[in-house]
Amino acid sequence: MKFGIIGAGMIGQFHAKAITAMTGGELHSVFDLRAEAAEKLAAEYGIRAYSDMEAFYADPELEIVTVGTPSGAHLEPSLAALNAGKHVICEKPLEVTTERIDQLMDAAAKNGKTLAAVLNRRFHPGMDAFKKAADEGRFGILTNASCYVKWYRDQAYYDSAGWRGTWALDGGGALMNQSIHTVDALLYLAGPVKSVQANTACLAHERIEVEDIVVAIVEFHNGARGVIECSTCTWSKDGHPARVQLSGTEGSVFLADESFEIWDFMNEKPEDAEIRSTLMKGQEAGLGANDPKAINFYQHQRNFEEVVNAIAEGREPSTSAAEARKPVELIQAIYKSAQNGGEKVEL
Repeated sequence: MKFGIIGAGMIGQFHAKAITAMTGGELHSVFDLRAEAAEKLAAEYGIRAYSDMEAFYADPELEIVTVGTPSGAHLEPSLAALNAGKHVICEKPLEVTTERIDQLMDAAAKNGKTLAAVLNRRFHPGMDAFKKAADEGRFGILTNASCYVKWYRDQAYYDSAGWRGTWALDGGGALMNQSIHTVDALLYLAGPVKSVQANTACLAHERIEVEDIVVAIVEFHNGARGVIECSTCTWSKDGHPARVQLSGTEGSVFLADESFEIWDFMNEKPEDAEIRSTLMKGQEAGLGANDPKAINFYQHQRNFEEVVNAIAEGREPSTSAAEARKPVELIQAIYKSAQNGGEKVEL
């Protein structure tokens, strides 16, 4: 399929690398309102450059677009793409409210096109093993499911663009922007949440509207309890990994980015020894913990390949809009609880 990229900034460049490396996709064009930026990326990859959105979508060869604009500016270009008959893969979060996501889902259904999200932290061998164990019921009664994203962003990060740290275009702070992939991973592994109680604050940054730390107590529909703890005010030399931890009456698994700190089950299986020998954590720095550019593109590549395969097979991709809606719904509930003094919010 022929891909077009919306946004020639850091995310667009990242998408270009992933599309170039993928199977089943070809980088075809790029759109950016800044003509110079679009032309620069186009020259690097030998593709078409557009600074007029109508002309970009009018290209009959264009089949699928990836959206890499600021979080609260995903609706307009994604809606335009769907209405122009293009498939869409949109960066996280799909949009910053469930109401906007529902608009996009309606447009996708109306036009018979696929709307998918970038949920790239689902696509690595550690997550594959973790999900398999969860689906097989290896934890027994799941009692605890938590996630932790203790990252750092300096003041210069927020000052670097006017949209950063705003409700309108960031949709939130450490939780919505930096931690949504880890929240998605928690839901992917542990299932839906029943209720939350939360507290947020901005402790270490100036001139931003949103939180740089959040703590939420979570109750899942399956009975498990847990904590969601996220920040952009937790400094470390190399950066802490994003962690997802599940425990139950028959096992515990602690995932740190793409490798395990704990892989421990009451009832051993043959694959456990190999997992412990190949996927246990060393001393790697946290991926993107201190530097948002320091992430691998192969997870995006696998994400894009999954969507292309789903379109070819006539099925919903595993990173469908319905899946991408779930963490946004939970994050909205966490913000609602925090804004109302930590009251319990039912989902």
